Formats: sequence, C-alpha cells, structure tokens
Amino acid sequence: MHANLPLFASPLPATGTREELAPGAWVLRGFALDVAETLLAEIERVAAASPFRHLVTPGGQKMSVAMTNCGEVGWFSDRRGYRYTETDPLTGKPWPALPASFAKLARDAARAAGFDDYAPDVCLINRYEVGTRLTLHQDHDERDRRAAPIVSVSLGLPATFLFGGLARKEPQRRIPLVHGDVVAWGGPSRMRYHGVLPIKDGEHALTGSRRYNLTFRVAR
Repeated sequence: MHANLPLFASPLPATGTREELAPGAWVLRGFALDVAETLLAEIERVAAASPFRHLVTPGGQKMSVAMTNCGEVGWFSDRRGYRYTETDPLTGKPWPALPASFAKLARDAARAAGFDDYAPDVCLINRYEVGTRLTLHQDHDERDRRAAPIVSVSLGLPATFLFGGLARKEPQRRIPLVHGDVVAWGGPSRMRYHGVLPIKDGEHALTGSRRYNLTFRVAR
C-alpha cells in the first residue's frame, strides 16, 4: 500500500468514539489500542500451544483465513460440520486458557456497547494474510444467540467489515476497521450476517503484512 494512497476514501471517526450500526450493534473506535501489544503477545503464546491452521468446511473447501482458539472450548470445522470442541483436534490437548487480558477487554467492550455481565468462554483467533477474506455468515453454533453479544477486536492491517441484515440477501454496510477498533453486536442484531472483504496489501508496525481478529463468544 503506497503511503500517498489512503486505504479508505474518507477520514475515520476519531479514536474513542462510538458508532451505532444497528440496534445492539456498535463500533468502538480505538477501544483496544492501549492493550494491543499485550493482546498480540498473548496470541503468540496461544499459537505456541495450539498452532494456527486452515480449517476445512463441511463442503470440503479450505478456509483462506488461518485460525486457533483459546478458552473453555474452541470452534472447529471439518467434513463432519461446524462445532465446538473441548480439546484441540490438532494436539489432542485442551485449548489454551483465555488470557486475563482477553477476558477483561471483552467484558469492558461489551459493557461499553450496553451488555453487562458478559463472560465469554471462547475466543476465536483469526489470522488474515493479504488477499484473504471471510465470507458472509452468521454465528449460529452457540446456545445463546440473543442475550450474549459477539465482541470482535481488530489488530494489525486495516479491513473492511461487512455488516448485513438477518437474511443473506439483505444489503450490507461496509465498515472500515483499523488497528484497535472493536465491534460488538447482540440483542436484536445478534444474528446479522457479517464478513470481511479481502485484506489489502500493506505493512503494520506490530503485525507486518497480517491482520489478526479476536472474536469472543459465549458458546455454552
């Protein structure tokens, strides 16, 4: 990405601001900036125990985004379907515990978005390379699909987040996200479709040519 070519067409809202996307859905600009380096160090520790891998969908397609998990359970996909597992199928061991810094950030962000008493039991960690994307989908493998929100943390390269409606065919908003931004959605927006457009070429001081995303959920 050339320095004289901005990634997004218009300036982003200032750090510390909140943007309402829909009832129960908010972007918290720069919410994770103060702890970003700690989060990235914890990602390294989690990945040392449960390495990043490219999962396979039930239809046999290899996902372009690499992922791992931490928490009481972990999200997994293969030919048998999408599900949560108590152990990492790659290592045969329990998933790494949810770091305290992860849990605190998720609770604080949920509270800032209007969701008190949030206690996620899993964090999906996605690693995006330049050109990778996340197709439009709903998060529907969790038991609680309304009260507990999804909290999503952006680290590293910028991304364009797609936020749609409750049906796949509904229009999607394109939300620019940068390092430290957090998106939280729950309540009437919990089952909205969402995704990420292909990551554009660039270099970030902390992550190089990669983007990381932490997605907190209450699975059980």
